[in-house]
Amino acid sequence: MTSPSGSTPDEARDFLVRHPDIEAVDIVLTDANGIGRGKIVRRHELEAIYRNGRGFPISILGLDITGEDVHETGLIWDSGDGDLKAWPVPGTLVPVHGTSRAQVLMTMYHLDGRPMMSDPRHALARQLSRFSQRGLFPAGAFELEFFLLANDRDADGRVQPARAVLDGRASGKTEVYSVDHLHGMQPLFDDIYKAAEAQGVPAETVISEYAPGQYELTLNYRTDVMRAVDDLAMLKRLVRHQARRHGVTACFMAKPIEKYAGSGMHMHVSLRDGEGGNVFAETTPGKWSDNILHAIGGLSSTMAESMLVFAPHANSWRRFVSQSYAPIAPTWGVNNRSVALRIPESDARARRIEHRPSGVDANPYLVATTVIAGIGKGMDERLDPGPQTTGNGYETAMSSAMPADWRSAIEAASASAFLKDALGEEMHRTFTAIKRAEYFRVARTVSEVDYHLYLHEV
Repeated sequence: MTSPSGSTPDEARDFLVRHPDIEAVDIVLTDANGIGRGKIVRRHELEAIYRNGRGFPISILGLDITGEDVHETGLIWDSGDGDLKAWPVPGTLVPVHGTSRAQVLMTMYHLDGRPMMSDPRHALARQLSRFSQRGLFPAGAFELEFFLLANDRDADGRVQPARAVLDGRASGKTEVYSVDHLHGMQPLFDDIYKAAEAQGVPAETVISEYAPGQYELTLNYRTDVMRAVDDLAMLKRLVRHQARRHGVTACFMAKPIEKYAGSGMHMHVSLRDGEGGNVFAETTPGKWSDNILHAIGGLSSTMAESMLVFAPHANSWRRFVSQSYAPIAPTWGVNNRSVALRIPESDARARRIEHRPSGVDANPYLVATTVIAGIGKGMDERLDPGPQTTGNGYETAMSSAMPADWRSAIEAASASAFLKDALGEEMHRTFTAIKRAEYFRVARTVSEVDYHLYLHEV
């Protein structure tokens, strides 16, 4: 059958001709948690995948964070765990720097070619289709914050920042914006940039962030949000791979070290019309456009019920601490990093919203889907965002407007008509079932904290 993803065997043939050194290919499908699951195939198998697709069990989209089946998704024995067809995503077949391998992103379809709607990529495609029918086209980019950690723990069993790969120098300081500190990781970042260039991922500025061992990489703005999300997914994979090759661990937990700032995944987003104009740009100097204000209104009004998408794991909720650069309320402001929705300082032509709640552990496909749906709701219903926050937003934030913890977020997301419509009923059921299963896994686990607090005291 013709590939429903739009991929063609010519793409595979041309790639293999241009890369005679490639011996194997990672075929990667993104699940509800943003984890890349799939197979490694040999070079001679690639063209057949572009011609016929590749069978994957339906259960691959119903797994929890550990890779265990979540039966409540309805994707396991309810369907006999039969095979569906995964097809290559056009334009994502790329070499993996420093190896004889390549990778290609995959997306799942039913055997008759219908999109399998528990695939997060299809959830985003559905929202983008809704906007395109209105003559609007979301554009955007992500910021990627992460830690580089040593492979071994410290004397207390805690994770610790990696030593510089250049000369082994250790640092336990928050060397935010230190260029000299970055030089210690130069060999690793050189390989990250080479890997990104080979894959067409527009990785740009790197900084030393606000914690020991924490860094941020930015991505260039894309006029196609789907490509922006693919960029982020591919960047996370290549950072993890190159870090491992240099003997350190790239950590994408939201809060790996309790006394320091966590890692966010800020999404910058705007809307283009059919002529490429930015509909968020103000037409009257000094007066925000109705479009951007209504978009912010939609994002703020839906934030509480959407927080499970932005903070999907138990660890995610440790990031939300006052004066930590992580937002604690659905506030908005201009050129202000203490709010959840920020209008950055820019020329009007580049006017955009910076959506700041998401941790780096979130699934970027679901984040983008939910953000775009919130923008659409705000514009459709002409929602008022309320007064902007000025000064220290943490002092005026009403944290009670947000879920208090992971369990509250699961309950809010499960009951949300907005989120069900945003993700699609099937993706919503899959995602919330997986999160509920993971919650109970964590809740029944006896941790070291339990022993520390109670072993000799109760």
